[in-house]
Amino acid sequence: MKLRSVGKLPAILVCLLALAVGGPVMAQKAAQPAQATAQTNVQGGQKSAQPAQSPQTSQTATQPAAGKPATEENGQPAAADTTSDAATTTQPAQNAPAPAQAAPQAEAAAPAENQAAEQLAKAGDELKKLTDQVAKAKDDDIVLADLKVQVDALAKQIIGVSVSTRPRLDEIKARLTELGDPPAEGQPPEADIVTAERKRLMAERGAINALTGEAEGLSVQATKLSNAITATRRALFSNTLLKNTEVSTGMFDDALAATADETRVLSRSVGSWLSFAWNYKRVPLLTALFLSLLAALVFLSGSRRLFRPLIEHDITDEEPSYFRRLSVAFWSTLIPTIASAAFAISSFLFLRGFNVLRSDIAPIIAVTLGVAVVVFFVTRLAQAVLSPRDSRWRLVRVSDRGARMLMIAIFAMALVNGLDYLFGGVSEALGSPVVLTVVKSYIASIVIGLIIMASAWIKPTLRKDESFDAHGRAWPRVVSFALLATGALLIIAAVSGYVGLARFIATQIIITGAILVTMYIGILTGRAVAKQGAFAETAAGRYLERRYNLEQVALDQIGLAAGLSIYALVVMFFIPLILLQWGFQVADIESWAYRMVTEIKIGSITISLVGILAGILFFALGYAVTRFVQRWIDGNIMARSRVDAGVRNSIRTGIGYTGVGLAGLIGLSAAGIDLSNLALVAGALSLGVGFGLQNIVSNFVSGLILLVERPFKVGDWIVSGTTEGFVKRISVRATEIETFQHQSIMMPNSLLINASVGNWTHRNKLGRSEIAITVTYASEPRRIMELLSEIAAAHPMVLKNPSPSVGFTAFGDDRMTFELRIYVADVLTGGGVRNDLRVSIYERFRDEGIGAPFPVKIEDVPVEDQTGIESHHPEEVGEPKGATSAEARAAAKSAASDKKTAAAAPLDEERDAEETGSRRVASRRTNPNR
Repeated sequence: MKLRSVGKLPAILVCLLALAVGGPVMAQKAAQPAQATAQTNVQGGQKSAQPAQSPQTSQTATQPAAGKPATEENGQPAAADTTSDAATTTQPAQNAPAPAQAAPQAEAAAPAENQAAEQLAKAGDELKKLTDQVAKAKDDDIVLADLKVQVDALAKQIIGVSVSTRPRLDEIKARLTELGDPPAEGQPPEADIVTAERKRLMAERGAINALTGEAEGLSVQATKLSNAITATRRALFSNTLLKNTEVSTGMFDDALAATADETRVLSRSVGSWLSFAWNYKRVPLLTALFLSLLAALVFLSGSRRLFRPLIEHDITDEEPSYFRRLSVAFWSTLIPTIASAAFAISSFLFLRGFNVLRSDIAPIIAVTLGVAVVVFFVTRLAQAVLSPRDSRWRLVRVSDRGARMLMIAIFAMALVNGLDYLFGGVSEALGSPVVLTVVKSYIASIVIGLIIMASAWIKPTLRKDESFDAHGRAWPRVVSFALLATGALLIIAAVSGYVGLARFIATQIIITGAILVTMYIGILTGRAVAKQGAFAETAAGRYLERRYNLEQVALDQIGLAAGLSIYALVVMFFIPLILLQWGFQVADIESWAYRMVTEIKIGSITISLVGILAGILFFALGYAVTRFVQRWIDGNIMARSRVDAGVRNSIRTGIGYTGVGLAGLIGLSAAGIDLSNLALVAGALSLGVGFGLQNIVSNFVSGLILLVERPFKVGDWIVSGTTEGFVKRISVRATEIETFQHQSIMMPNSLLINASVGNWTHRNKLGRSEIAITVTYASEPRRIMELLSEIAAAHPMVLKNPSPSVGFTAFGDDRMTFELRIYVADVLTGGGVRNDLRVSIYERFRDEGIGAPFPVKIEDVPVEDQTGIESHHPEEVGEPKGATSAEARAAAKSAASDKKTAAAAPLDEERDAEETGSRRVASRRTNPNR
């Protein structure tokens, strides 16, 4: 058996991208010669594919194409049976169907059985052909993968034929039940027509049972054949990968001789092909070359011009952010690689389409283009990550010298591995001896192992305080040991004769490692884009914000969608590449992808992603139609009819609920959800209400309404009755509200539905606050209003739009009342803003000499109290030692009287009268009852 290469990525890229442009068959034919050299195909993933081919899974699958005709043809006889059943329920002898009615029924059922029998016969013949093909292609993994897909499809078709006969079988059983058992001995005989119909139905049931048994037998055979193909492919992988080759000097001598012969044959073949193409197919050759150059201009130059901001470094950016570096590294690797692969595929297809390539030259051209794309991909990725020429865009912290050394090592390994595949493809196309392929892989594995071991002595690492132009330090011991062990393993495996294993490991280190690194960069890029506020900093975010005046919330939502799209792109593009690199075939991936989107089984439940997407699409379409009908009826019919606003709102709301409900039912049906489950829920609710659980059911339904309608959400500040606080949790039974005293209140949902609920933060957190100010009548009202406006405008948290306002609200007995009204962006910060404004008002009024900006209670103090207050000065009025309390009081009173007389002596009588009158007026204002 010839030794084949393990990796197959050069040809795999050609195949995969050919599938994307619509040429799978041609790409596979072009890749097969290159893959024929790669005998060591990796089949390690076949274990995961085997459970999907179990008999249980096959038996549960259906084939609509096979089952639909039988169901349609069996539908009409079922209607005839129902009519005859109703006629023969009470009096079989008199009301039995006439022979003229039974004959068309039998004639209608016979074609369905005949069609099922013909389908099973064709399936049996096809299964035999596939069995023979499997036996012939037991050494070709690519053919076996295609045959396995065909066997699985045939198994589904057989099961579909069996399923298509079940409706008719159920009808026959129901009809036989209605006819009843034959009369026993001693009972009156039944009508001859009834006996004939029973025999006919039993014969038809036997025929259907025979067809079902035959279908089950064929299904079992197909399942066994599928499992046998899987086992063969696994054994082929194991035997090829672990095959030991005796390494000796004779092998190298044979390889040298074969190399000389291969060089002559290759030179002669290429020369003769070029001479033939130029002399006899000059126009097709030139046309194909022109179209190839045009494709290069479109794919390579066009992608660079179109995606220049994504793939090129910005020279003016002195310190690019980590997100910017990630984004440039990911897109500068992915976009040029896709463009170069598209150019390679289009060039090959043009040469093949114009019939310029010969059968011996086509595989050489294919593998050359594939190797060029792979080497370009690895080199581009290394440049993006290491950025040896510009340390500002480097993703890993390594020195400049270390980045250049690592770049050289990675490029050398990719080039050696690519040349190995290229020479292997040439040997396969020219029919060279297998020993030549073995020696080439042997040398390539040893060279790659030496390069990996040499990488362990590179000193690229830096400290945090060191610049990129520093000399660098050695790898950590773990990394150095891993590099040395990997390189030694490759060399030991090759020297021991396990050339296929060594080549497989080398390929996975280079190609799979590059793919994984690209995936990791893509995931980090998607995560960075999806972060809150990150998308607004990108060029696309700034353009959308400037073009459509989008707010931060909308930009964050777009960023989240962009991040998820990058995740999907990474998974859909790179996961198939890894699977193909590890030996799986395109047919395997197509089969798994089809099963993933159509039938994901979780126990007895089957989930279809296509059905779910269809359900979402139908619901969105129904929702859009409902909103259009609402606007059209409200704006065209009811507006012109001058219908009352309340009636218009009721009709509009009713149409909305009806349309959304119908759209939901259609979406659920399209998603494959059994609507009978909703009947179970409704029945459970009805049962609960019937047993006295009205409150629980009411709270449950109210909770569902709150969760759907969302009059308030978690974090809102709501007021309901005497309860005020923040919503912490909304469940289906109760809502948790935390008060300002940090008390948690569980309020039943029905109370929140039936009562008035105030929500301070329903649509936004914008709120208004008021501050009351009182001043004396000696103040100027306009000046007071100006000062209050200036104070409010100076506060940074007071909104300019809506602007603050000042109102002259009331005249008091002694003071005027003003009110300062302000707006804040977050009503929760209103208390702190009011506190700051009060302090500012007090300080400003004090500086302006305006009195106390708050109510002051003025009281008239009696003369006796004033005298008593003044007598509390011990230095002026003292209590004589040894005096009694009465004497002390008398002495104090005398001293106070003397002091008052002495103080009032200089005053004239007119001033004394004015002061006395003013005190009386103030006393009457403060205490009118006095």
